[in-house]
Order: sequence, then C-alpha cells, then structure tokens
Amino acid sequence: METKLRRKSYVAFLVIFITLICACGSGCATKKDGKTANENEEKRTIFAMDTCMTLQIWGPQAKEAMDAAVAEIEHLDRLLSTGSPDSEVSMLNQMHEGVVGNDTAALLARSLALFFETDGAFDITVFPLMEAWNFTGDNPRVPSKKELAGLTRQVDSSLILFEPDNKQVSFPETVKIDFGGIAKGYTGKKIAELLKDYDVTGALLNLGGNVQLVGAKTDGSKWNIAIQSPKKDGYLGTVFTSDCAVVTSGGYERYFVEDGITYHHILDPKTGYPAQSGLASVTVICADGTLADGLSTALFVMGEKRALEFWRNRRYEFDCILYTDTGELLVTGGLKDCFSSELSYRIVE
Repeated sequence: METKLRRKSYVAFLVIFITLICACGSGCATKKDGKTANENEEKRTIFAMDTCMTLQIWGPQAKEAMDAAVAEIEHLDRLLSTGSPDSEVSMLNQMHEGVVGNDTAALLARSLALFFETDGAFDITVFPLMEAWNFTGDNPRVPSKKELAGLTRQVDSSLILFEPDNKQVSFPETVKIDFGGIAKGYTGKKIAELLKDYDVTGALLNLGGNVQLVGAKTDGSKWNIAIQSPKKDGYLGTVFTSDCAVVTSGGYERYFVEDGITYHHILDPKTGYPAQSGLASVTVICADGTLADGLSTALFVMGEKRALEFWRNRRYEFDCILYTDTGELLVTGGLKDCFSSELSYRIVE
C-alpha cells in the first residue's frame, strides 16, 4: 500500500508562506541606518493541533502579542485534542455528558448550526469513521462495507443534546465528537480577537494552511494569498484581501493509495467513504475563521451544485473558490475584483 499522509494543508502551508514572503513587496521592512524600519516584528513557528503553524505579528507590542497568541493556541490544543486523554473533548467522549467551558460551548453551537444548515455535510460526530480509516495514524486502512454501515449509524449530530445557557451537553455512548474540521478556524478567530488588546498593526497567522489575516501589511496594503493547486503544479490563483480568514480543504491534503485506488481524508458522513463530490479543492474566504473552516469541509462534501446553491442562499457572508476534478475553476462574485489567476476561470453570480 502506498501511503501519502500529510498534516492538513501542510503543503499549502509551505506554498502560501513562501508566496506571502515573496508578495510582501513594499510592505516589508526596509533598512535604515543599519536597522530595520519596522523593528517591532515577531515571527514564531510552533507545532500544535497536529500541524505546523507560523505566526507573524507587527506592532509596538508585537512580542507581548505573540506570547499571548502562542499561549492561546497551546490552551486550545490542550482543550480540544482527541489525542490527549485529559482534554475536555476526550473527557466528554468518555463520559458522554458534562458541562463544558466557553470555548467548547462556542464550537458546539457553531458545529451544530452548520450540521443542520448544511444538511449534515459538516458533522463533528464523524470521529468514529476517522478512527476506522486511521488517516492520522501510521497504517491507514479501508474499512469493510459492513463496518462502515455500522459506523455511519453512529454519525449524527442531531443526537447531541446541547443547552447553550448552562453549557450542558450529552449524547449516546456510541457517539464521539471531534472538532478537527473547525478547531483551527476557531483558533484563528480567537487570536484575531485577542490581538485587539495589543497595539498590533498587522498579523499573518498561518495555522497549518488556515490563514487568518489581521489588519494589513506594514505599508497599509492588503495581503496576497496564494491558493495551492491540487495538482501541486503551482497555484490556482491569488486573493488580494485583509482582515479575514482564507481556508482551503482538498482531497490532496492527506490520503493513501491501496490497490490503485486513492482514498482521501474528507469523509462523507452519510456514506462513511471519502467524499466523491466532483471537487478537488474548496477555498472559503470569510471574516469569521470558524465559519470559513467548517464551510470549506462542508462545501467539499456537497459538491459544486449544492455548494453554489448554499452560497447563493446568503445564509452567511462568504465567498469561495471551487476547483473541480475536471479542472474547472469557479470563483464566486464577491471575489471578482480581488482574485487573479493565470488559469482560465469563471465568475459565478
């Protein structure tokens, strides 16, 4: 069996990071009298939430802001990691009921809303299926049809009872939850909010492919964010934007090959198999990082037609870039003035 496992968006992380540095242009600090014009810049790379993260922060309090941002990431990692038996999520999966803290409550509320609004395309109870496929382990496998049929009966977020007022949650013993499809987006949003308490002029937070932008570059211009091509032969294009999240989900991020068949890690909760939606990647651009993260997965599972219908319904303010298995590049109307590409693409209204 050929195995190609990657932390989510790790390749995209490298490409986006390099491109952003190159695209910095006049926004980069320049030397003056042997010193940089912008001395209050902090950059740090850490490993958290099963991925590599690079944070760049500019401003008079950049170091203090960076320390606070890293502390917040580490706190949320300890809270939400299914790999840690002492995390709040793991304890909840063991006890099947309890009173949760503010962060877990916020994630539950948003996850359950997305579950119902996407008709189950986004589902945090997919965790038993992920365990069966073992995408994050050293030996991924293809579960039998019988095994998947049994597990899909356990995947249903409507079985979660959540009372937002007192943060009480309960679910059947067969159910397990995992915020892996939304946690990094929530983390980006939390850090963006946290940085408001510091005199930050701008921040570029690359949380393993989930890009959260705070403010603008040092010259006041917007950021150029490159979108990785699923073919790994360059970029689909770039988005010129600021103060938002840019999140990409794709089957090329983590996968394995068995008997000549490629199995990627984005599962369809209804079938238990990797989603066969006709999409190779989905990028969501949104002011809310939590929403962008959850929707990138949901739209990938939905496929082109349902994804665009969801966008047109305007339940949420977001835009997206869809790349199909046949090589068609679709860009929603809100991005027509800030998206550029050397490839042919169609603006969708």
